[in-house]
Amino acid sequence: MPEDLPFNINIKEPRWDQSTFEGRARHFFMVTDPRNVLLGPKVLEEAKNIVENYRNRIPTPGLTEDQLWRSKYIYDSAFHPDTGEKMVLIGRMSAQVPMNMTITGCMLTFYRTTPAVIFWQWVNQSFNAIVNYTNRSGDAPITNSQLATAYVSATTGAVVTALGLKSLTKHLPSLVGRFVPFAAVAAANCINIPFMRQRELKFGIPVTDENGNRLAESTKAAQQAIAQVVVSRIGMAAPAMAIPPVIMNFLEKRAFLKRYPIMNAPLQVGLVGFCLVFATPLCCALFPQKSSMKVSSLEPEVRDCILEKNPNIQIVYFNKGL
Repeated sequence: MPEDLPFNINIKEPRWDQSTFEGRARHFFMVTDPRNVLLGPKVLEEAKNIVENYRNRIPTPGLTEDQLWRSKYIYDSAFHPDTGEKMVLIGRMSAQVPMNMTITGCMLTFYRTTPAVIFWQWVNQSFNAIVNYTNRSGDAPITNSQLATAYVSATTGAVVTALGLKSLTKHLPSLVGRFVPFAAVAAANCINIPFMRQRELKFGIPVTDENGNRLAESTKAAQQAIAQVVVSRIGMAAPAMAIPPVIMNFLEKRAFLKRYPIMNAPLQVGLVGFCLVFATPLCCALFPQKSSMKVSSLEPEVRDCILEKNPNIQIVYFNKGL
């Protein structure tokens, strides 16, 4: 009979070194794996039981280290790291590629008419609102009014930006007009994410020591976390919304698409999907999930509170969200 797996594997942290970009990239390739969307409730519950049993030092007969890590990444893909609740399916990071490739591909395809611009920007911001809520940092509740404000503000910002730029590019080369959706998405991310996480900006997010012991709530940490997420989201969208327009502008001048214009949307969606498969995990990896900042950079009252408890602590850690 094989021996039970020892309980000295630290599954509180990712499998790979998160102080390096390569380690974070390997971690997020697992977290954003689109195949995890297809996993049923039974598989998710099995993974959850394996992870929770291991954390509670309850042996699972025949469990190997690879199986443990596989279960951990299945668990992480479906359950919130702070609250432990099962996340909405389309809000999970593993749903980013299939959902974004469809929405972004359609935004890039149907950008010429005003109704199409308004519709697809609305669809995109509705999806973003779900993702931002699902992947918020900490365990802070968000009220319905805060959700509504964030959703309306981001959608309005995206539509106004898209329509404004669309009118400005009417007399410019067609290729320029293809980049309007990206500008609108970038502007909306700068609105949507801070609004969706406004409670964190007002009351702060939990900061911990290196062992995960909760020390306080910090608004400075929230500001850094949200700024990092905004940069990552814009970076995530950039390749998928910048490369396909150049390729499609070239292909639309060729005989194939002139003869079969119906293939425009599938080709665009496919190109976007190819870009997102790589851009999503690589841009998530730009900053560590478990972010950190110096105690001296925290707001004075939080800094004093922490140093009163532990005068030797210099760095605090927090979940930046995704």
